[in-house]
This record gives sequence, structure tokens and C-alpha cells, in this order.
Amino acid sequence: MKRGVVLVGHGGIPKDCPPELITKLKRLESHRKAVNGPLTNEERELDRRIRHWPRTDQNDPYCAGLEAVASAFRAKLNGTLFALAYNEFCAPTLEESVEEMIRRGATDITVVTTMFTPGGSHSEVEIPETLERLARVHPAVSFRYAWPYDLELVASFLEAQLRQGEPGGQS
Repeated sequence: MKRGVVLVGHGGIPKDCPPELITKLKRLESHRKAVNGPLTNEERELDRRIRHWPRTDQNDPYCAGLEAVASAFRAKLNGTLFALAYNEFCAPTLEESVEEMIRRGATDITVVTTMFTPGGSHSEVEIPETLERLARVHPAVSFRYAWPYDLELVASFLEAQLRQGEPGGQS
């Protein structure tokens, strides 16, 4: 058994990406969901263009921040296969990261998200649906989703962060 971990973040829109691309993508996506239709080639191409827009720390600070979190997280995993993925606007997708991890020999994959709170469509619906599809395609691979989070642990994390910013706390 070879373990792998995929960290999934939301994804951000690069500051220099033309807004009309995002508007058109969201319009097509909304229409598709409203009619429960298939993904069109136009929507697929717009999504690809936006996800593969050149990223820098300046035009996409979210991406840079998630990569910094990923680097710190990876260092704690003792050599476990690791990949980063995004729900939207950035590449790679969760599917792409999982497929790459399988090519690298992973047979036991755990997905972790940076989205801590319940109620989000990415964390509650899209990620589980994606993992269900991947499990059907790769029945020999074990998939786990480390979510929902224990909200008491999340609150403790936030409290510790708050204390660092208080007078007399660490900064």
C-alpha cells in the first residue's frame, strides 16, 4: 500500500485575468446547472484557460498562500506522496492530482481541504462527488475524505491564532 495525500483549496482568480472570461464561464456554468445539462466545449475551454492562466505572487496571492501551506504540510507527512489541487480557477483539478498520484503508485489516497466550515458546496458536495467518480474508475484505490472537521479543533486553532496577536502573546 502506497499512501498519498491531496490538499484541496478553493482557487482564486488571477488579478490580470480578463473579467469577461470569468463572467462568461459563470454564466455558462449557471445555465448548465439550471438545465442539468452536460459541460459544453465552450465552458470546458474557458475553464481550461482560466485554470492555466500564468500565476505569480502578485496576480494570485491566494495561490501563493496555498502553496506555502502545502509546503509546510508536505514537510509533516514523512515522505508520503503529496499533491495540491484546486476546486476552481486554478490547476490542477482534484481529478488531475489524483490521477497523477495514482500514476506515481498511490493505492491509498486521503483528500484534505482548507475549507473548514460546513455548508460550502465545494467541501460538502463537489469533493465527495468527485471522489465517488474516481472510486468507480479506480476500484483498486482506497479513497478517504478527511472532512468534516471537528469544529472544536477548528475553534481551538482559531483561539491559538487569536492569542498570538494579543498583547503578551507570540507574534
